[in-house]
Amino acid sequence: MTAVRALAALILSSVLVGPALAQDRIVPSSSAQLRLSYGPIVQRVQPAVVNVYAAKVVQNRNPLLEDPMFRRFFGVPGGPQEQMQRSLGSGVMVDASGLVVTNNHVIEGADQVKVSLADKREFEAEIVLKDSRTDLAVLRLKDTKEKFPTLDFANSDDAQVGDVVLAIGNPFGVGQTVTHGIISALARTQVGITDYQFFIQTDAAINPGNSGGALVDMSGRLVGVNTAIFSRSGGSQGIGFAIPANMVRVVVASAKSGGKAVKRPWLGARLQAVTPEIAETLGLKRPTGALVANVAAGSPAARAGLKLSDLIVSIDGQTIDDPNAFDYRFATRPLGGTAQVDVLRGGKPVRLSIALETAPDTGRDEIVIKSRSPFQGATVANISPALADELKLDSSVEGVAITNIADDGFAANVGFRKGDVIVEVNGQKIGRTSDLEKVARESSRLWRITVLRGGQQISVVLGG
Repeated sequence: MTAVRALAALILSSVLVGPALAQDRIVPSSSAQLRLSYGPIVQRVQPAVVNVYAAKVVQNRNPLLEDPMFRRFFGVPGGPQEQMQRSLGSGVMVDASGLVVTNNHVIEGADQVKVSLADKREFEAEIVLKDSRTDLAVLRLKDTKEKFPTLDFANSDDAQVGDVVLAIGNPFGVGQTVTHGIISALARTQVGITDYQFFIQTDAAINPGNSGGALVDMSGRLVGVNTAIFSRSGGSQGIGFAIPANMVRVVVASAKSGGKAVKRPWLGARLQAVTPEIAETLGLKRPTGALVANVAAGSPAARAGLKLSDLIVSIDGQTIDDPNAFDYRFATRPLGGTAQVDVLRGGKPVRLSIALETAPDTGRDEIVIKSRSPFQGATVANISPALADELKLDSSVEGVAITNIADDGFAANVGFRKGDVIVEVNGQKIGRTSDLEKVARESSRLWRITVLRGGQQISVVLGG
């Protein structure tokens, strides 16, 4: 009988105690506890988030319309037909005068841009600045004199994994929408969207149309600009990426100062990632830091004393895990001062003071090749320190760099890419854009071209 009572007591205790140990459930003691809401934050933030509509005219080439027999039989005009191509995105008002930041890919190539406010009013907008390296663009509303609601910038370096955030934008064009989630990760570098790989990852639902919209913290401040999603289906998979507010701040500041391009500090050195094999050689416990692979003569890095094989481990006290982290940290430093960079040299710590100044950009002489040749439709420029930094080229590279490729040109069909360096054409060395323009005007049945791409020299022969 005693054993039976003991068993009954054990069963009773497991029923009463077990669930409480697994999870304490608390019944709300007041109606106020049932009304917890993000509403006050949304009401304050929403008026500063806008919808961005961009349109451009494209030439729609139908091969059937190029056939004279087809045109004659069906009685349709030949030649390319104009078609209006539209894109949709979001934006954030960052200045009361009507300055809006959005993604560059939302307005890229647009002939017309319109901005729709939360109150349904619509304004024409001009493009003030475009920065493909960060995928950011700044717009200004036209013909307005009123003061608009804006968002303040948060210090995105203070963000932590697990922080609650709200994403506001116009997904699928259904209208302004708010979703919530947390910051899932920081300093994501393997995304491949922009030159500066240092994204905030969030699980707040982000979909097509959210690009350029706001990611805000619980104080209603802008912590990032939503720019991309990882998706196998085209819809939200709970993995979205935002450009940190500290980078957005730099681009907006350049636009406010009247610049047509973003001014950033120039290091003048090429960095590479530390592999496990390199880490073992250097005596590191794990692969970390940014290894110096090249230093340009006369650059801020060279003047500060940075040397080949130095391992950069921090900048202004912030740890550097890889070259992407350094690029972001260095690019968000204000011009005019210095950055304190800690390196390991032969296993010993060394601190260097690097001047924060822009790269020289004289003699670029950018032109578009228009003559019939494999280069037709390519925009090319002489290689300056600024262009080498922009295209991530070695400072010692000689030749002419491709800075843009028209979609409908021969250069695009041949397979040239932005960042390619034309070194030689038909036995003639190409040192300036004028050299390439001259050789491109020459008629030739064969084109022997030497190109430098990603540090590798490629030689090709093309028919004329």
